[in-house]
Amino acid sequence: MQFELSPDQEALRDAATSLLADRSSPEAVRAVVDAGGGWDRGLWSELVDQGWAAVVVPEDQGGLGLGWVEGAVLMEAVGAHVAPVPVLGQLVALDAVARAGEQAWLDRLLAGDTIAAVTHRPLEAAGDTVTGSTVPVPHLPSADALVGPTSDGRLVLVDLAGASVESLPAMDLTRELGRADVDGLGVVELGGSEAVEAFLDAGAVAVSAELLGAAGRCLDDTVSYARDRVQFGRPIGSFQAVKHRCADMLVDVEGMRSTTWWAAWCLAAGDPERAVAASTAKSWTSDAGDRVLNSALQVHGGIGFTWECDVHLYLKRVQLDRIWFGTATEHQDRLAGLLRERVESGRSVI
Repeated sequence: MQFELSPDQEALRDAATSLLADRSSPEAVRAVVDAGGGWDRGLWSELVDQGWAAVVVPEDQGGLGLGWVEGAVLMEAVGAHVAPVPVLGQLVALDAVARAGEQAWLDRLLAGDTIAAVTHRPLEAAGDTVTGSTVPVPHLPSADALVGPTSDGRLVLVDLAGASVESLPAMDLTRELGRADVDGLGVVELGGSEAVEAFLDAGAVAVSAELLGAAGRCLDDTVSYARDRVQFGRPIGSFQAVKHRCADMLVDVEGMRSTTWWAAWCLAAGDPERAVAASTAKSWTSDAGDRVLNSALQVHGGIGFTWECDVHLYLKRVQLDRIWFGTATEHQDRLAGLLRERVESGRSVI
């Protein structure tokens, strides 16, 4: 099968790229960071007005009725511009809430005034409430709701009204990070084990797409820098060692692209392979994204470590995305479990 974006999907990609190139340029991102970090509420309002939050929600529930291929298109653009907005968590939460048919919360999240944070780490369940505190979660300090699995295998939405949330220092200054005390807070149940699996798959695909966007942008910027930077009277891109490193970056990015788009298609189509595809994508993009950014840093040399160079913005974004919704090792373990069932039953793993 040859997978290509449709004309409508290409138009969506071009529109998203054009908007973020203007509203989330390196200068705009640095302005958010210099103002204390967090996120750009003006940009967020603009994205909501253009329907970004509604992409994965069915039309009969107030959404655009598209799907996760379009969602991945948007997340790749977000990654390519390190956009300081909570769009990833909002998309994943909206997908889960829409599946559960919780229209009241769905309407609030679609409006964009209510912000959702998402975590893949189980919350400790205690009947109709949760206990304890969360792990560090992106955008939690500004969130009104938290969506995640529980220790007893359910997917829940926790209303954070009145919750005590601690802001935490983060490497990635374009996103807030926080931990919440959720002891005794009530939950809205969004489903059982199947809902949890769908939630984890959606999160893995969304983060993989963001990693792809960041790595692809850094590959382009690094190749451009290697062409322009002159050393010993020659562009450094003409040196064999630099050529090989850039070639390795390209191989990694194309692998990220193949696995991410396969996973996004499987998710959108409800394909039986969606869990395998999602874990394959997250496993590959977590490790490959790290390799690409390390290579970008090496090719840029000393300037790559400076505040003026954009590489550090992407490097910091990638470090958090590598572990959000599961590390490469965790997804490799999940894949092993999924494929073992097939081997033991005599089915093909391909």
